[in-house]
Amino acid sequence: MAAKVRFAPSPTGYLHVGGLRTALFNYIYAKKTNAKFLLRIEDTDQTRIVENALENLFSIFQKININFDESPEIDQGNGPYIQSQRLKIYHKYVKKLLVEGKAYPCFCSSNKLQQLRKEQRKNKEIIKYNRHCLKKNFSNIKEKMETQNHVIRMKIPPGSEILFNDLVRKKIRFKNIEIDDQIIIKSDGYPTYHFANVIDDHLMGITHVMRGEEWLSSTPKHIVLYDFFNWKTPQFIHLPLLLNKDKSKLSKRQGDVSVEKYLEKGYLPEALINFVALLGWHPDNDQEILNIEELINSFAIDRIQKSGAVFDIEKLNWMNKQYMMQMDLSKLCDLSKSYFENEGIDISDNEKYKKVINNLRMRSSTIEELVCAAKPYYLKLKISEENLDFLKLEKSQILIKELYNQINSTKTNLDELKFKKILFETGSKLNIKGKNLFLPVRIALYGKAKGPEIPSIFSILGIKESLNRLNKAKNEK
Repeated sequence: MAAKVRFAPSPTGYLHVGGLRTALFNYIYAKKTNAKFLLRIEDTDQTRIVENALENLFSIFQKININFDESPEIDQGNGPYIQSQRLKIYHKYVKKLLVEGKAYPCFCSSNKLQQLRKEQRKNKEIIKYNRHCLKKNFSNIKEKMETQNHVIRMKIPPGSEILFNDLVRKKIRFKNIEIDDQIIIKSDGYPTYHFANVIDDHLMGITHVMRGEEWLSSTPKHIVLYDFFNWKTPQFIHLPLLLNKDKSKLSKRQGDVSVEKYLEKGYLPEALINFVALLGWHPDNDQEILNIEELINSFAIDRIQKSGAVFDIEKLNWMNKQYMMQMDLSKLCDLSKSYFENEGIDISDNEKYKKVINNLRMRSSTIEELVCAAKPYYLKLKISEENLDFLKLEKSQILIKELYNQINSTKTNLDELKFKKILFETGSKLNIKGKNLFLPVRIALYGKAKGPEIPSIFSILGIKESLNRLNKAKNEK
């Protein structure tokens, strides 16, 4: 049987970076082993569905160039691929379990269940359903199921423990007594994740279930369902948790966690893929910059780590910067255009625009950061009070005036190298050096004390604009 993996997100608003990591590992594994890669939408919790979430999900995967062999858009005979469209299938299988006594209806109210859990906590007991409805002999069970709200629970079989093999964590044991009679059909008729997940994975031919560590404790319940139906269990691969720097679980509380937000900020898809791939896995040579082909060639399940992986934004920034520096200039210019346009910046001077991108990609971690650093080249300078005070110093004014005169008298064929020579000759003539030489000139031309090399700023602005800015600076009082 050919291998097949899947990614099964819920349409709850955005693609979490943890979801991207799961999808990416499944995608890479599929490419590495010539397996099929399937997308299934798990929308059985109707209360959490967000409008347009599905369209957004498709858009994100298109942007990061992750493709599926089967999906709601590519039906290969295993559909529907959206769980809310598969209710008849789930009801067929739950009826089989009810008939065989492997599942039972539960009529207990939420208040009653809440009180039960409260008492169990007080008595330091295992939090699980007490099988109240299983113990009762309902003479009119069919009528009761037709007229009263109820759920369907799976009946955990007797036994000492459930043993299974995880390809990352090896042999794992759970005691049967600790496993709850999980709800498999909710009162609204929709299946829970646990039930629909097993039914769909089997019917869709999934051979390897690669998912986050948070689902590890649910695996025994899934194995019981596989056994109930006498189905072969897939191989399980549970990926390590993603953590914040303080080792807490990665959450929106401590920063952005949506893939969409990172793309909006100007992180390149290639860099994001590279970074996320190294969260919980690394190649045997510890190489850090890998394109998708290198990731596929290097990938091995036995190199997935067990311990949590820290999401280090500084590492992502460094990596994105490497990709920006190595990217074809024309491509980076094209990618950056919409960011400049959104800020109302006129980039019609294509030669200047290319110079700006080429200069600032060496200093920026994202396209958004690059655009911010580019504003002084295009917009009216906003100089802080501190920098203005420095510009007004007598020594600074003498320097600016002398530099202005030197450039104004040497306009012809004045390039970056000649400007640099004039700058140092002016400093030497006035006995001004170090920050007293560089800061006033950079502030006058760029508006900030820190920024690109001064000759580069001059080259991008051109002679006319550089003289205009120096002229304005030398008149600061």
